[in-house]
Amino acid sequence: MTTRRQLITLTAAMATTIALPVHAQAQEGPLRIVVPYAPGGSTDRVARLVADRLGPKLGVTVVVENRTGAGGRLAAQQLRNAPASPSVLLMANPAVMVVAPLVFKDAGYDPEKDFQAVSQANAYEFGVAVGAGVPVRELNHLLAWLRANPEQANFGVPATGSLPHFFGLMVGEKAGVKAQVIGYRGSGPLLTDLMGGQVPVAFDTFDTLLPQHEAGKIRILAVSSAKRSPFAPAIPTFVEAGLNLSADGWNTFFAPASMPAARVEQLGQAIREVMQEPQTVQRFNEARMRPVASTPAQTRASLAAYRAQWAPVVQKSGYQP
Repeated sequence: MTTRRQLITLTAAMATTIALPVHAQAQEGPLRIVVPYAPGGSTDRVARLVADRLGPKLGVTVVVENRTGAGGRLAAQQLRNAPASPSVLLMANPAVMVVAPLVFKDAGYDPEKDFQAVSQANAYEFGVAVGAGVPVRELNHLLAWLRANPEQANFGVPATGSLPHFFGLMVGEKAGVKAQVIGYRGSGPLLTDLMGGQVPVAFDTFDTLLPQHEAGKIRILAVSSAKRSPFAPAIPTFVEAGLNLSADGWNTFFAPASMPAARVEQLGQAIREVMQEPQTVQRFNEARMRPVASTPAQTRASLAAYRAQWAPVVQKSGYQP
């Protein structure tokens, strides 16, 4: 028979358990963050920066998994078809969640039905860079050189169907340069070939290109932001360089549609707290990236606006996968 003292003790223990913050309750097994690109690129770096802080916040091990293929679609397809799990997230960019469903008759997933937006992590700009052996130092010189040497008009991009891909096509169209786009399996292989002279020109995220620019191994000629980057104020914008173009991108955490709403909110809150920590902000600034903290609702709204902005651009390009 339960005594009054035992009942009071049991009730107090239950109350303590209920009162624990949601993110302090350990989940079974590690939390996996799936990145659809090779290590070394912008999306991969963002995932790893967040993972380092998210693990202690949630009280679990956070593992980053790189699953490359099909321009990022393979990872989304695998998560769509995987058994329901409360412990897996997809870190994706517009190539996976905006572009692919527009250009593929069947991308293998529906970003609005098969996934839930959890939290944006960062925003970024694009840059155009040339290898050290390319004899140009300004964007207008590059465009003139490409017109005079059409056999060199090869634009490397981190993945076919990525926003750098479409931004490169926009630049070529504006400048009257018919370019051949060469897609890579991530930024790492692209930078290797750019530095090695296998591809003369590359479009990629600005933060990915900047370290090699600072090391003198490549030269960034322009940045796609509306204003010059505070991380490299000597580099002009495309507008300043003579092309009326500006654009940005993002990396965002997504959960499978099967994940319970309460778990989505929990993970979103934990990621939001991580993104606002001074240590995280400092690490992102050191990596030349802009951190963003957003609720699931804010992330959904931003995603809808972004789709409305880029759908006409992608469709006008006539891109065929």
